[in-house]
Amino acid sequence: MSSDAALRALRDDMREQLVTNILPFWMDVASDPMHGGVVGLMDEDGTSHSDAPKGVILHARVLWTFSAAYRCLRDDAYRQTADRAAEHFAAHFVDPTFGGVFWMIDAGGKPTDERKHVYAQAFAIYALAEHFRATADEQSLRSAIAIFELVEAHAFDAERIGYEECFSRDWTLLDDVRLSEQDLNERRSMNTHLHLLEAYTALYAVWSEARLAARIRTLLELFLDRIIAPDGEHVVPFFTERWEPRSSKVSFGHDIETSWLLVEGANALGDPALSARVHAAALRLSAAVLEHGLDAEHGGVFNERDGEHLDTDKEWWPQAEAIVGFVAAYQDSRDARYLDAALSTWQFVERYMVDRRNGEWFRRVSRSGDRTRGGEKVGPWKCPYHDGRACLEVLGEKR
Repeated sequence: MSSDAALRALRDDMREQLVTNILPFWMDVASDPMHGGVVGLMDEDGTSHSDAPKGVILHARVLWTFSAAYRCLRDDAYRQTADRAAEHFAAHFVDPTFGGVFWMIDAGGKPTDERKHVYAQAFAIYALAEHFRATADEQSLRSAIAIFELVEAHAFDAERIGYEECFSRDWTLLDDVRLSEQDLNERRSMNTHLHLLEAYTALYAVWSEARLAARIRTLLELFLDRIIAPDGEHVVPFFTERWEPRSSKVSFGHDIETSWLLVEGANALGDPALSARVHAAALRLSAAVLEHGLDAEHGGVFNERDGEHLDTDKEWWPQAEAIVGFVAAYQDSRDARYLDAALSTWQFVERYMVDRRNGEWFRRVSRSGDRTRGGEKVGPWKCPYHDGRACLEVLGEKR
């Protein structure tokens, strides 16, 4: 089969996965008809916990996914789901007093964790900008811009150039800024800066303001000069406020996700010199994942490397990002090795990660895919954003 035919087949397969499995699961199975939004927690076997708290990341990503799906596929059911998600998000996650979005609410919609993680503000901007782009809902655009202004007013460190991580409800900088217990308590993270870049790029598509363009450039330069390791092969997860590295862990999913999101950001600015630097850096990241992260025996990408320890399990989100990143690298370089990697990763996903009984994808499976590792089907982090977005990106229809 030729490369073009293989890519067309991949697009067909992923479109079918999107419209027959991923989107129906989140519209029907995960929906919370009593309180709105989606349920906060669902086990791997489909057992739903209707009283579980609800996370802002989950709900912002649901809003983004259905907004993007409607913009691409023009199915009214996706529009209705996106509009309901936007209404629930605005009513329960957006802080009416101090602005920005809360981290967690209870099942009924009352805030239980009022912290203002900048990572969460980024996803709110991303989702609201996409909802406006898909539906022309002016309230969503106004909300996205308002959150951008708050992030810039409170989180941007003009002296050391970078963004702070976490604040109290009234935007007082906190001492404990971790997103989760697995994270380091450091003042700068790759993850927050990556998703601010993603969010600002999305907002720039609908609001071409000069200050926003300048911040996209700043974020791209931070990746090129600070966040990508000196060898160019991976991103550094955590830093001090002076950009001193604080972790040597390698996350293959974040490396490949960074590669294609950097290119999207650079393309939005239309600066040939900056784009050339970004494309070169992106291909170097992709090449390193191809060499060190791809499982040549079973397909798919490994989870991460920490020192000498290689975590060979396969989580759902690095597989999704790898498919997008490898296809992007193939389109940029025409190197067939990247397309082969994307295809082998998709084959692994289709065979072992797609849950054909209960819907959606399993969170985590063993290296060979012969057993699942447990974990939620829906949760604060388990959502339709990575797999749904991968399908939309490969289709080439999201833009």
